Amino acid sequence: MAAVPENLKTKASVITHVVNINVEVESLEKATETVHKIFTVVNEEGRDALLFNQHSNKYYALTDAEIRIYDQKGKLVEKVKKKDMITTAVGEGLIEDGYVTFYQVKGYAYPITIEFNYEHRLKSTLFFPDYRFIQRKEAVLESNYIAKVPSNLALRYKGRHTSLEPTVTEQGAYTTYKWAVKSQAAIEDEEGSESFRDKFPYVEIVPAQFSHYGYTGDFSSWKSFGFWIQELYKGLDELPADRQQFFQKLVNDAGDEKEKIRRLYQYLQENFRYVSIQLGIGGLKPFSASFTDQKKYGDCKALSNFMKAALKAVGVKSYVAIINSAYNGEPVDADFPANNFNHVILCVPREKDSVWLECTSSTAAFGKLSSATENRNALLITDDGGVLVATPKSEASTNYFSSKTIINVQSDFSARSETLLTTSGAYTEMLTDLLKEKRDEQKEVIVSSWGYRQPDDFEFASTNNKNEAKLTLVIRKVSEFNSGSKHFLKPRIHKMWSSRLPASEIRKMDFYFFFPFEKRDTTIMILTNNLEVDVLPAEKEFKTAYSYYHSRSWLNKPENAIYTATMFTLKKHKVLAADYSAVRSFFDEVLQDDMQRIVVKNTGVTANEKKTF
Repeated sequence: MAAVPENLKTKASVITHVVNINVEVESLEKATETVHKIFTVVNEEGRDALLFNQHSNKYYALTDAEIRIYDQKGKLVEKVKKKDMITTAVGEGLIEDGYVTFYQVKGYAYPITIEFNYEHRLKSTLFFPDYRFIQRKEAVLESNYIAKVPSNLALRYKGRHTSLEPTVTEQGAYTTYKWAVKSQAAIEDEEGSESFRDKFPYVEIVPAQFSHYGYTGDFSSWKSFGFWIQELYKGLDELPADRQQFFQKLVNDAGDEKEKIRRLYQYLQENFRYVSIQLGIGGLKPFSASFTDQKKYGDCKALSNFMKAALKAVGVKSYVAIINSAYNGEPVDADFPANNFNHVILCVPREKDSVWLECTSSTAAFGKLSSATENRNALLITDDGGVLVATPKSEASTNYFSSKTIINVQSDFSARSETLLTTSGAYTEMLTDLLKEKRDEQKEVIVSSWGYRQPDDFEFASTNNKNEAKLTLVIRKVSEFNSGSKHFLKPRIHKMWSSRLPASEIRKMDFYFFFPFEKRDTTIMILTNNLEVDVLPAEKEFKTAYSYYHSRSWLNKPENAIYTATMFTLKKHKVLAADYSAVRSFFDEVLQDDMQRIVVKNTGVTANEKKTF
């Protein structure tokens, strides 16, 4: 560590001394990747680097691995072979079922130096190793990536957050690409930023031609890659005649095409369930529509393919669409065809209003995607190959949360509240999931996440509408404190926002909320006639280009009731780094408004009052 320059030690929890990555391609179906890396974990913040964690599957196999551990004096204190590590099965999304081999280095004092040596054998060139030369809180002294490929199998590459270019040399029948990085200082990670896959500089590397399980293709264009995907789905969107007739009868009296789509989507949501399955051609080929129909379950590929088949049976044309799903991800690069997808949805093209369907969700609104798949570039798999199109933009109104609460406050300030919650989009999914939870878990979310008062008793129940729920709270003391006869109460029984955004003096990375939203709250606080309003909260209004907030309280004297109406909108879920400070200040003001109090005076005990307790 003494030889490491001081400027590289700054903010670094991991110091990488040297890493050499060598990828040698013999053919489209045979390649080898070897990695040698020596690094020092400086402190506890770098502990994630102490986990050796490598994925394997049928086309990307970990053939050898060794870990060497050195103490602070550079003495070798432990050697771990692949046979000493733990291997477990995994699989998710469009990732084929496979295995993860891992080993957790522990029991040593910092700083600790680790050496990794491992090798992968590749039977496919569809997923080519990118050059990822820096990670969170890591400083790099020297890093090299060398790719040696047959000259007739060219590589395509593009730097992400970097202008790094390779040195390219010709050696007989092979072309060698070499990237090198030296003296790279640590990059500060910022909470709430872009997905881990894309936030740090790296070079994306893609072969111009590829083969996967014997299926050859190329990345010369989105159209050509779409043709390759199309071949995997070929003939799998057929249903038996009796099932086709079933769906035809289901939509027989539908008024128009959109109603047909709506009915079939409702049938899918009510009768099928999502199960993650990665079988077939590298996790990319779906089960047949008839198989999925029989089993009534499937993954994103299978359910989208089934929905396509059901629509086909009633004369509606649709296309599966592969997409990168992540609320904090960026759209795939339209100018750089590559397989950067992890999810499948369905698109029904229409002249003015194409219908997009998330086939894995039982609660998603018809024709509505989530922030994970909105604002993206999706690759439609059409009869004419792949067509890259934009998915709809996120709208705040898609994710709607409305609460209307009536609170009856007694002279002893015990209270009972009745709240009707009305939701859409992401909030409906949350509501549906919470209704399935046990009572203790429900209470935890209601109090900690939604910011409701801690109740002495509560009831949380569904209504006949899947977008609604009723919440009843019984509270022994609704006032927070008092000064003589004056009691201080919150104008709402819950918080409009519960936590501060991450601190940042000068933010460098864009910030992502989970989704844009629109929240509305009406709270009616009915007081017994011995309680008199002394002070109401001041009216507040805040706004930025991304958000809007307005809250107003007033007294209805005939009812002796305080009304508080609040509107809170986040228009965009992605905040540019340059605008973050203003948005953070806005949310601080929202939190500050929640600190306002209603002041109520107790003028005496009311006769014949019905007590909450």
